[in-house]
Amino acid sequence: MEEKMEIMNLLQSRHMLEKELESLVYGAVEIRENNGKKYLYAHYREEGVALTKYVGEYSEELYQLILNNSMKAKELKKQIREIGKRLKQLNYVEEELSEKVQQNIDFAKRHLVDTIYKQAILEGVATTFADTESILEGGKVNNMTTEDVLKIINLKHAWEFVLNKDVMLSDTNYALLCEINKMVIDKFYYTAGKIRSVPVTIGGTTWKPDLPIESKIKEELQEIFSRNMEDIERAIELVLFIMKKQIFIDGNKRTAIIYSNHYLISKGKGILVIPAELTGEFKDLLLGYYEGKDTEKIKKFLREKCYRKI
Repeated sequence: MEEKMEIMNLLQSRHMLEKELESLVYGAVEIRENNGKKYLYAHYREEGVALTKYVGEYSEELYQLILNNSMKAKELKKQIREIGKRLKQLNYVEEELSEKVQQNIDFAKRHLVDTIYKQAILEGVATTFADTESILEGGKVNNMTTEDVLKIINLKHAWEFVLNKDVMLSDTNYALLCEINKMVIDKFYYTAGKIRSVPVTIGGTTWKPDLPIESKIKEELQEIFSRNMEDIERAIELVLFIMKKQIFIDGNKRTAIIYSNHYLISKGKGILVIPAELTGEFKDLLLGYYEGKDTEKIKKFLREKCYRKI
């Protein structure tokens, strides 16, 4: 289990380093002149291929930025190589995605703004689709708290992580569950990604979840994965199990949905998200599920109104 956790942490670190590297303009600088003006170009290599990128009209500030970025890129590449070496030591084997899984990943990426918007609404975040889109694109919004903006940014990071090729090829296991939660509530709790160790209450009901025991949670997750059932049924069981157990101090609904979607997408079987306009109905059903009432009703709701097969 410790090796799986380390592999998951390494994959997350590599993913973040690669994203940072992609954001940099770096390389060997060339200054070209045309009609009395100077222009900057950067020469670099990507997967062994020599490339040239136009950067912009010359300025000393831009020139120094490229030089500084080149030094930073060198360090990032070194860290990425070190992670690759460690993954190899842990016998991690990189595979290729099937065409069906890649189609599901592409679909999830195309609809990422909509998915995150729906999750934010379920969480009670005061946002609009337009504001969510602006936040995800790095823009500024008015009339939203810093906490709500951070929740949306964290959802973006968690989704980008699970849609990464290496992570999609990894098992939907307890280590991944913890990693998702760590990203979802990052900067909110120092115990992000760790099993809950304090009692919690649920608004709207007197029902209270027991303190989770890590060994039991792992056993119960394994039991769900061992059942003979369709992938969408298993994904629904995972969502409801994680939500009801309240495994983490916060972010359980967000974590549950992203985790179950990792499973569905990795099987090439679609995506599961609660529509914004059905949030109230889902929450009522969820409270009933917590209290042990009609457990099949919420499963039917999720299957018929929240599931989209690709």
